[in-house]
Amino acid sequence: MKVGLVCPYAWDVPGGVRSHVADLAVALGDHGHEVSVLAPVDEPADLPAYVVDGGRPISVRYNGSVARLSIGVRATRRVRNWIREGDFDIVHVHEPLAPSLSMLALWASRGPLVATWHSSHDRSRVLAAGYYLAQTVMEKVRGRIAVSEDARRTLVAHVGGDAVLIPNGVRVAAFAGLDRLPDVDPDRPSALFLGRMDESRKGLAVLWEALPAVLDAVPDLQLLVAGPGDVDEQLDAVPAGAEANVRFLGFISDEDKARALRSVDVYVAPHTGGESFGIVLVEAMAAQASVLASDLPAFRRVLADGECGRLFANQDPVALAQGLIELLRDPSLRARYVASADRRVRDFDWDRVVDDVIAVYDSVRTPGEKVTEDLRGQLVGRLNPRGDAAVRSDGP
Repeated sequence: MKVGLVCPYAWDVPGGVRSHVADLAVALGDHGHEVSVLAPVDEPADLPAYVVDGGRPISVRYNGSVARLSIGVRATRRVRNWIREGDFDIVHVHEPLAPSLSMLALWASRGPLVATWHSSHDRSRVLAAGYYLAQTVMEKVRGRIAVSEDARRTLVAHVGGDAVLIPNGVRVAAFAGLDRLPDVDPDRPSALFLGRMDESRKGLAVLWEALPAVLDAVPDLQLLVAGPGDVDEQLDAVPAGAEANVRFLGFISDEDKARALRSVDVYVAPHTGGESFGIVLVEAMAAQASVLASDLPAFRRVLADGECGRLFANQDPVALAQGLIELLRDPSLRARYVASADRRVRDFDWDRVVDDVIAVYDSVRTPGEKVTEDLRGQLVGRLNPRGDAAVRSDGP
């Protein structure tokens, strides 16, 4: 099959949906399918061969954070050209409610269309137009996928209908044999935080509050902090006396993220909300790091109610500190969690997940059928200076 994938978020910015689309493209290619990915792009110079530039993204406050999305006249034109020239057997859009390329692709095409829901969220002013437009074209979508029960509930609550549950995938084999990061002492206890440092729901503030108690019990801890954000601002937030224990890595590549996970004893996920799945937990499990995570429902499901990792009460720095101290002090406890996680992570291996996705593709198309441009309407989207989505439709 020739498959067109649409990523609504900027290809240059690491994130769960972007990583999912990239890994799905590779997995489909490994199964002999031809893949083209349409995505917003800031810097088109170093794109993989399968990625098509969907236009320069703009920053939009969306789903509790600032996302890099592409919508408007130029984006619409690029979407239509991509569909017209693609000769696709399947077009598979991701996050169809996001005011970006995925929504535009649904509007501009007809035929074997599949959509995947990744996020769980409530309505907002920014999303209002997205929900309306998604509902107007939802009859076009023949196959619906949700990566988690939370994402599925968002679909059911706001759009209606149901979806096949297919989890996020991880290329488990890619984590085997990775080199450790330099300057991480294997003889000292170590932990890692991954996430946007300035995004409050990632929970870095909870970790800072817990850190003094952890260092009282484990004074030689190495704490790595990786992710985009203002390092100077976070340096001011590091508890007094802990500066020598904290190392900021800043923005890191996917490869270095995997190496960082492979380098530490414990991956800490103090997220406070807004998570529908928790792909980074699965990546940590694949890298054989012990996982300490807040007890969000999505994290609880990934960790099999604490069988595959240590859970602590959400937004409770005392509970976080207690859990981290236990893991750092007890190698046998970490080993038990890693052994359970090693079995669990096979459920999320792309070798298994991609077969389920292909089964959805096969169920929605007839032999010889192609995705074609839908000429019944034109969609023009723009963002006004307040950041609200303003969309005009000239047809159904």
